Amino acid sequence: MLVANYYSNKDIRLEQRPIPKIEKGECLVKIHASGICGSDLMEWYRLDKVPVVLGHETSGEIVELGEGVNHLKVGDRIVASHHVPCLECKFCKRGQETMCKTLHSTTYDPGGFSQYIRLPEINTRLGVFQIPDDMTYEEASFAEPLACIVRGQNQVKLGSGDVVAVIGSGISGILHIALAKARGAECIVAVDINKDRLPWAQKFGAEMVTEDANAIGDILIGKTGQKADIVILTTGHPDAVQAGFEAANEGATILLFAPSDPDTTVKFDINKLFFKHDRTITTTYANSPNDLKEALNLISDKKVIVKEMITHRIGLNEIQNGFNLVQNGTESLKVIVEPNRRRNN
Repeated sequence: MLVANYYSNKDIRLEQRPIPKIEKGECLVKIHASGICGSDLMEWYRLDKVPVVLGHETSGEIVELGEGVNHLKVGDRIVASHHVPCLECKFCKRGQETMCKTLHSTTYDPGGFSQYIRLPEINTRLGVFQIPDDMTYEEASFAEPLACIVRGQNQVKLGSGDVVAVIGSGISGILHIALAKARGAECIVAVDINKDRLPWAQKFGAEMVTEDANAIGDILIGKTGQKADIVILTTGHPDAVQAGFEAANEGATILLFAPSDPDTTVKFDINKLFFKHDRTITTTYANSPNDLKEALNLISDKKVIVKEMITHRIGLNEIQNGFNLVQNGTESLKVIVEPNRRRNN
């Protein structure tokens, strides 16, 4: 089979590997769609792990089952989680599944930028979800990133009537905007230093957009009479984080939804969080099985229209161009890799 082996953002090589052999309790999945995630381009994060086959936003078809797998069948159309919690530890039992040590140790073999993946026993048992009949493979590949968005917005309790600021309008920001709109947010302002992304933010629900994060507070006060109840940062740049703090209303919650580059620090005035302000800063990472189920329902019910976010569909042999598109950030919103396009076989 063909795999896209990652050596660096500018060096992704198409290579041949044997199709993985499955064992008891496992399954083999033919990948039909795999989205390129912004985290796939965090070169600093994975240089000590290369070469590696990336790709975790996958959907596909079960083509082989190991002994003892009775809850699935060959031909099932599925989404597969790469990180799976044990559902038994103290973190899982109190709803903090993404803190589970098992979740941080589970993955596919290899990654989703390949024609086939082997799902280990725990992934097969706890991390496989059926794709609704009315959903395409490419739409289903959004289940993983949207599940992360669901988890973030559940964490900050975003709901009807909230005034929301989303700083960073790449695909994570756009998904946050779309879900906030679906949840009944009163007003959404979107920010990005890349002006080419702002029309996407407007299309999916932002009433106001700006390239200047420092203008958020004034924009919202002019529109709603207050600053943001919820500030969502899909970038870890220190200037953006500082602007997010300034955009927050009294009693607001600030969600740090993205990491920063190594050794990055942000200074803030504790008293601005403490005295009479009662602001909360929180983070979320990854998602849980329940988040993924909710994401699939949102896509199936057309509450979040993910198909319209896809700007490029590419074969595995075009994946270097796909990474270039995502890194450039001006021509693409979501790039979907289709590893089993006929010309790649």
